[in-house]
Amino acid sequence: MFSTLDLSVIAPSLPFLWTGLQYSLKLTLVAMTGGIILGTFLALCRLSSSRVLAGAATAYVDLMRSIPLVMVILWFFLLIPLMTGNPVGAETSAMLTFTAFEAAYYSEIMRAGIQSVSRGQVAAGDALGLTYRQTMSYIVLPQAFRNMIPVLLTQTIILFQDTSLVYIIGAKDLLKAAEIAGKNYNRPIEMYIFVALCYFVLCISLSLVVKQLQKRVAIVR
Repeated sequence: MFSTLDLSVIAPSLPFLWTGLQYSLKLTLVAMTGGIILGTFLALCRLSSSRVLAGAATAYVDLMRSIPLVMVILWFFLLIPLMTGNPVGAETSAMLTFTAFEAAYYSEIMRAGIQSVSRGQVAAGDALGLTYRQTMSYIVLPQAFRNMIPVLLTQTIILFQDTSLVYIIGAKDLLKAAEIAGKNYNRPIEMYIFVALCYFVLCISLSLVVKQLQKRVAIVR
């Protein structure tokens, strides 16, 4: 089987595949940044004494976590144009979808991180005359982020793997680039094998970075 593979088609396809990888990385970065920001807000709402905020945030998180990502991608891609009356490109739709979806998962990570900080830290902030917002901003959240960095990065690796799902709406990510290149050269198997290796190498490398970072964070703690 492997004797029939023609790996020579990979080299001329690299610029096109690089464009797809750039979009996959951009989508990962945007969704990670937006997801952490929105997820932190959701986590604070869930921990709020307000039943309305806590209930709304809990409903959002539970809804997103109970629906397959591929369904959310299709919903955003098909419903946003109907709601706005304007077409939304696949790339933009994917960024909105992943940010909204990943926020639910980052929210649970941040909630666990916030709860891992000793209540004595909050009491110390109160004793210093800090407001709830100041206590969270200057005392609790910095410690929560430090505690959760390895888990946040692990979730980001999963996010990078999931970006391949935008293939179904035609976004030009790494997998879509491999499909197009495979059709151009009539060598889809070679392209899919190469892209699978790219995902493997990138994810393994990032996992090793997370392990090293986890050791350093553990030493600091």
